[in-house]
Amino acid sequence: MVDENPVHEPSKGEFSAHYRSKLITGITRRLRKRSTRSEELLWRALRGRKLDGLKFRRQHPFGASVVDFYCHEKRLVVEIDGAVHLGQEAQEQDEIRQEIIEKYGVRFVRLSAGEVEADLKESLVKIKAAAEKAQSE
Repeated sequence: MVDENPVHEPSKGEFSAHYRSKLITGITRRLRKRSTRSEELLWRALRGRKLDGLKFRRQHPFGASVVDFYCHEKRLVVEIDGAVHLGQEAQEQDEIRQEIIEKYGVRFVRLSAGEVEADLKESLVKIKAAAEKAQSE
């Protein structure tokens, strides 16, 4: 018997890769439009290869997650932890997500929002050091 409807309809709880991709793309766009002050400050310092010629992407999808900044060349994620990340549950979720992403050989740099806003230069020094360390591995 031939299936007259060859298009697969996702069952409840199942999403096609295409739908998931469109969903993540929509989320990343909304996140870029609603950047925090610390994300904006850091983005101004990273965009256009301003830090050692490294190309960073902002609100970049990584699997089912979205990371604040990603440098593919160095396989480096930069996450800014603001007030949303202070709760125990949020910290546990961040830790799990980081462990999953690190399994792909990606290095993480975590900065607090206060740290970025108070001393942007020192935050950039930390990112640069992590990028250099990633290169030596």
